[in-house]
Amino acid sequence: MARRVVLHGAFLPIETEVQAAGHQWIAGLDEAGRGPLAGPVVAAAVVLPAQSHIVGLRDSKQLTARQRDVVYDRIQQQALAYGIGMMSHTQIDQHNILWATQQAMLCAVQQLCAVPDILLIDGITALPSAIVQRLIIGGDACCASIAAASVLAKVTRDRLMMAYAREYPAYGFDKHKGYPTAEHYARLRIHGPCAIHRRSFRGVVP
Repeated sequence: MARRVVLHGAFLPIETEVQAAGHQWIAGLDEAGRGPLAGPVVAAAVVLPAQSHIVGLRDSKQLTARQRDVVYDRIQQQALAYGIGMMSHTQIDQHNILWATQQAMLCAVQQLCAVPDILLIDGITALPSAIVQRLIIGGDACCASIAAASVLAKVTRDRLMMAYAREYPAYGFDKHKGYPTAEHYARLRIHGPCAIHRRSFRGVVP
């Protein structure tokens, strides 16, 4: 059966094309949190079923926080499998953000109940894995399984940052989620970095 997925209300050919090439267990991967000054980087891997139609599924950046929460639940209900991986601010500082992002993605894949036949990855950097991979620039806007991964990763990370906002109320993590906004920089100038800041990132340590 051809694999049909829905994004922006239209059937897309990417998963269908990949399945036609002989790949059955297809995982989309994306991350959230490469750019922030604080907190972890989070990645998700999602395997969608054939004939998947997740209402409202889009690139997570095109959804409001409330819409993401709704779509997040729908993805978890309909996905054949999904996994979440993350690397902490400490691991980012000890290595670098590229390494941490790749490791978070590999952890997400390891959480799946079976090894995928192929990984559809948002971006231009392949993972250090023997699994067949296809890199798709802007994949979260044109590939349903990657879009689903983007939503899971974004919601998971945002919820972590909301918890950190209660632990470190001086920094406004509930508003900017650790990203380098003017408000975040202002609070860093006043309070200095807290325990979850990435000290290897420019602007965190004076």
